[in-house]
Amino acid sequence: MRLVSWNVNGLRAALGKGLAESMDALAPDVLCMQEVKARPDQVEDLWLASWPHRLWNPAERPGYSGVLILSRVKPLSTSVGIGVPEHDKEGRVATMEFEDFYLVNCYTPNSQNGLTRLPYRQEWDIAFRDYVSKLAKKKSVIFCGDLNVAHEEIDIARPDTNHFSAGFSDEERAGFTELLESGFVDTFRRLHPDTKGAYSWWSFRAGARARNVGWRIDYFCVSERLLPMVQGAQIHPEITGSDHCPVSLFLV
Repeated sequence: MRLVSWNVNGLRAALGKGLAESMDALAPDVLCMQEVKARPDQVEDLWLASWPHRLWNPAERPGYSGVLILSRVKPLSTSVGIGVPEHDKEGRVATMEFEDFYLVNCYTPNSQNGLTRLPYRQEWDIAFRDYVSKLAKKKSVIFCGDLNVAHEEIDIARPDTNHFSAGFSDEERAGFTELLESGFVDTFRRLHPDTKGAYSWWSFRAGARARNVGWRIDYFCVSERLLPMVQGAQIHPEITGSDHCPVSLFLV
């Protein structure tokens, strides 16, 4: 099974920039998208309709956030949100249950400039960790998406100047460490422990992508007991259409 995750920064815009063609080339069995910024009735696209199983979780606020899972494999069950109304109104989580695992598609809140939303982000981190930990008591969990944190200095092009930036603050990095320590593995870093310059997001400013001045903030993380099924974890910077690029996980 091949899984792909991509923050598309607007589904309608990404469809106009070759999303369907790019995903057909990768040929995922399941595609998780974040920041779709759309509702089902706003997107009339035959490619989306070709996926037999679709799980939307749009935000209450129009044109904001939102996640979507497309699957060619029939899930055993589906759900949206994490069961906390304060967090669920922003459309940040969708979950499909398969035979061997739960798949959780997540778009983590950004702490914003000046870390103005850091207190809320820290509340979110605790609530999300509690959600996936409870699922993991039932069966293995894979969670993926734009988790809005570069975990270690190797995951960001310029660590020295970003310690007080959203996505690389000490608090956010510590929150991600606690998430992993609750029983999960960052698959890309486990398989590629020393790979530098592997990023999944670049600012639109100053030609950052062309110069590869980026951040690795998009992940596939799995329950430790699921590791024997993990055969590959990749980042696909050659695929454009968003300020993020897709990341993928291959299971056997």
